[in-house]
Amino acid sequence: MLKQSLSQKMLQKLSPQQIQLMKLLQIPTVNLEQRIKEELEANPALDEGGDVDDMSDTTQDMDDLTPEEDRYSDEEPARDETFELDDYLTDYIDDDPATYKLKTDHYSADDEEKTVPVAVESSFHEYLEQQLGLLELEDEREELIAKQIIGSIDDDGYLRREPFAIIDDLMFSQNVMATEEEVREILKMVQEFDPPGIGARDLQECLLLQLENKMKQDELFDDEEMEILELAHKVIKSYFDEFSKKHYQKLQKQLNLSNDELKDAINEILKLNPKPASGHAGGSAQAAQYIVPDFIITNRDGELELSLNSRNAPDLRVNGQYRDMLETFRSNSKSRKIAKKDKEAFVFVKQKIDSARWFIDAIRQRQDTMQRTMYAILQYQYDFFLTGDEKKLRPMILKDIADITGLDISTVSRVANSKFVQTEFGTKRLKDFFSESLQNKDGEEVSTLEVKKILTEVVEEENKRKPLSDEKLKNILKDKGYNIARRTVAKYREQLNIPVARLRKEL
Repeated sequence: MLKQSLSQKMLQKLSPQQIQLMKLLQIPTVNLEQRIKEELEANPALDEGGDVDDMSDTTQDMDDLTPEEDRYSDEEPARDETFELDDYLTDYIDDDPATYKLKTDHYSADDEEKTVPVAVESSFHEYLEQQLGLLELEDEREELIAKQIIGSIDDDGYLRREPFAIIDDLMFSQNVMATEEEVREILKMVQEFDPPGIGARDLQECLLLQLENKMKQDELFDDEEMEILELAHKVIKSYFDEFSKKHYQKLQKQLNLSNDELKDAINEILKLNPKPASGHAGGSAQAAQYIVPDFIITNRDGELELSLNSRNAPDLRVNGQYRDMLETFRSNSKSRKIAKKDKEAFVFVKQKIDSARWFIDAIRQRQDTMQRTMYAILQYQYDFFLTGDEKKLRPMILKDIADITGLDISTVSRVANSKFVQTEFGTKRLKDFFSESLQNKDGEEVSTLEVKKILTEVVEEENKRKPLSDEKLKNILKDKGYNIARRTVAKYREQLNIPVARLRKEL
């Protein structure tokens, strides 16, 4: 049975301008220039450049223009097509200046714009294809198989596709029928390419290929060095599991080796490259990523100064031609009847100028919000920014900064995400300054970052022949005044990418 009912609800909805601001807040400085370029291309009313003349003359005599004076040449009722030109132009003048500068003009000589030269290099796969001429291939068909194998090698230098998958690729893309035996034979040839270890299916094969390549160059090594290479080859080929898990005592027992012999073999293995493609300049398919700081903190004789990095953002203003079009429309609206096509043109111009104003205002709010947030973080962590001592980092959560700035927690989170600050102690990720707190033995609240720093120092100073277990690390931290559980030590260790004690062991 259908029923009708009335209900009241309170809903919070974001306006398009608020959504635009939230998106801009998330963009780091390095990507802001591209976002502004996209907006410039999409909106002809938005322009970049210096200051323009004041628009105060645009409002001259605007009070004389009332909605009753809007006339149409076809004499249709004006109530259906009324637009408040006077209100719009007045608001446009009063609310927003024509321009918004994102950076100052007084750059020092040190701030001159510099371009980073980009080296033109052949890619890693092109480097491999250049070596195809070294293969003794019978025909073009085998060359296609070799190229398919090379194309299947990933950016680390490994071939992680099975032969049957390569056969399918050849059949569908090249119309070449190949057998698994042919693929394996040509793969062996490709594995002879430089750099050694290329085309391996796993780490064990990669290390074996590199050792075998060294052993072929026997004229470069004396008898003792060759014995070490042969021993290293034997360890990887027959005892790879024990080696990877660092079961050194088991290796010594099974191979009947002394400490020095095993140590020499392991040192030889550690010289090998687990990612053969990383040694090539163009090995990675991804371009080098440079960190561009969003904030810069400078120490001026013990006083910290905060500045916002705005060099990637051009000056923005509303296009002067569009403003002139509005002025022309105002003049014409008083002297003659207004045609529908003129109104449509006005509506288009109005929408574009509105959009430009919203974007300029969003950029301005972005800069202001980022400045306020970073300034609050600077004051909260003043001792760290002054000294660079990570032990002086105070426990800080998003709510702390939100309470200081009066911003919402989600806004602070957007500012902190993917942003960097440049200090005299290096460029730091902003979200790394946020941490939970715990109490030390004196009842004082300390940052978990402080505990992690001490944990890192303890691990670095430990005896690598007898690395400390999580239980021993817990006891050391307890002696230093930090009473935390063993599972918490394990959690912090994993967050710091520190392996377990067994994997930290060295001979």
